[in-house]
Order: sequence, then structure tokens, then C-alpha cells
Amino acid sequence: MLGSGETLPSSGKAHEYLAQACPENPELVILETPAGFEPNSAAVAGKIKEFLDRRLQNYKATVEIIPARKRGTPLSPDSLDVLRPMLTADEIMMGPGSPTYAARQLRKSMALRIMQAGHGLGKHIFLSSASTLAFGRFTLPVYEIYKVGEDLHWKDGTNFLALFGLKTAVVPHWNNNDGGTELDTSRCYLGQDRFGQLVEMLPEDVTVIGIDEHTALVFDFGLEQCKVLGNGTVTILKDEEQVFESGSSFPISLLGDWRLPEVEELPAEELELIQAAMQQKQLDGAESVKPTNEITLLAEERWSARSAKDWAQADKLRDELLDMGWKVLDGKDGYELEPV
Repeated sequence: MLGSGETLPSSGKAHEYLAQACPENPELVILETPAGFEPNSAAVAGKIKEFLDRRLQNYKATVEIIPARKRGTPLSPDSLDVLRPMLTADEIMMGPGSPTYAARQLRKSMALRIMQAGHGLGKHIFLSSASTLAFGRFTLPVYEIYKVGEDLHWKDGTNFLALFGLKTAVVPHWNNNDGGTELDTSRCYLGQDRFGQLVEMLPEDVTVIGIDEHTALVFDFGLEQCKVLGNGTVTILKDEEQVFESGSSFPISLLGDWRLPEVEELPAEELELIQAAMQQKQLDGAESVKPTNEITLLAEERWSARSAKDWAQADKLRDELLDMGWKVLDGKDGYELEPV
């Protein structure tokens, strides 16, 4: 979860942190949904793609934009045809826009179910700015309050972390100072005074996570820890206020009683779709890999040794081929090579 700046150099470490945890040549997708109401939503996602293409070129990452903009349209977050690249992606990213629009479009959507099932299977999720707000139990209607002047209130978020037993309200732009000395725009533009009133409106079991601009909070469920990356700090409001500097870590349990979800809790239909798509991707990849001349010569040499009943040499060459990534499948009249 990034507080802001998904296309700035300050976010590079966070992007690379996930890229290093992905398989080789990772596939990334950018979901347009948070900015789907804007006429230039494609350009918003396009800027992120251009940045990632440059920043992650050493990882040979491919980046694709998914224009799932609005329910009830051909470009819907409920359309499998639109969302299909999500099934095989190693990382799913969402960026700026409107948190309340994103939450409204994604709640109980196929896109959200794919993210839940995919995350359970090991896919990474990268959220920035408005998207971090949308993924809490409650989301902050920033534009409605700050720009339109509505009374202070919360709206329902996608509640993504409920899968882990956590109830959160995530607030990016925690240390914003665009208002200078004349207006307090911290706490995502609402200021400390109004935000203090908003905190009083939350149920007691909700944890507030405040993420500074140009700062990322990484959830590592394997290590059972959260790690802070970037230029600023992360603030946790639960019983008391605790602030964590960049480079520090804290246990996920600080956010509340949590657990890993059971497979049965993940969306079953989307789980099957992802598993089938990943199996097909592996099959397609295996068919596209051809053995080099060196591999072919070694395999021929091994077959000759096997035909001459030189079992020791045949086993030695078989192991060499295996170390080089090729399995030999012997048949009655010959052999086949299969990439491992």
C-alpha cells in the first residue's frame, strides 16, 4: 500500500520489492477502475504503465492495462472478457482516482473476487493513493467532504483485509501539506481536527493505518510482518498512536487479531478460473520452449549410451540434462525431451 507517488522515483523501491518476489519475467496488470469515471482514465493508467516499463525493465516485466471502468457497461469489472489478463498476472495494481467510486464499482465484483482468489494463490497486489482508501472496511469520501462540503462521514470500502480477520481504515496522504500554513491538508486533505472527529465515528474495533506520501506499507503474511519503505512514516491508531519510520517493521498482530484465510473462504469459481488459466499458461510456455543444439547433442549421446547398455554414462548424461532444465522421457523406440 503506497501513500502516493506511484509514478515518482520515490516509489521505485516498493515496485522493485514486489518485482523481486515475482517469478522471472513477471506479468503485471493495472486496473483502471479507481479512475474509471474520468474521461482520461486510460491516460492515468497509461502513465503508470510507462513508468513501470522503464523502472522494471531489468526484470523483463510485461505490463498490461485492464479497462474495467464501470459496471453495467461493456468495460465492466464484472466482465470476464475484460478481466482475463488478471487470471495469469503475477501482480495486480490499482492507482489514483476516487476511493468511493472504486469501492462502489468493486464491492462484490468479479474483479475483486479474482484479486481475493489470486492473492490466496500468491499473486501480489499493489495499491496506491485512492485505492488504498477503497480497500479498507471503511473508506474516506475525500472529494465529497473536501470539495463538495458534505458532512463528515465514512462509506463502506471493499473490506479486502476482512479475509485476514482485520478491520481497517487506510488513509494515504497522511502528511500532505499542500495547504501550506493557511490550511491543514494532512490526513488526506481533511486536516487533523476534522479527521479526529471522523475517528470518533468509527467502531472501536477498527484500526486506522495512516501512510505518508512517497511511503509504502508492505504486508508480508509469510513473515507475519508489515514493513515500511520510502521517504516517510506509517502511523497506526489502535488504542494508542504508534509511528513507524522507513526501514522498520512491526507484527501484523499490531493491527488486530488476524489469520490466514482457508482455501474454502476464497471465491471458488474465480479460484478455478485462475488455476485453469495458469495451467494453460504453463502448457503454452512448455510448447514454445525448444531445446538448443547442445541439449539435443547431449540427449543423442545419452540415447547412444543407453542403447549400448552403458547405464552409468546414460544416468550421468540424464542428470546433466536435468541440471540444464530438461527431462528425458524414454520410450520403446526413442525418447522425448520435456522442459522442467
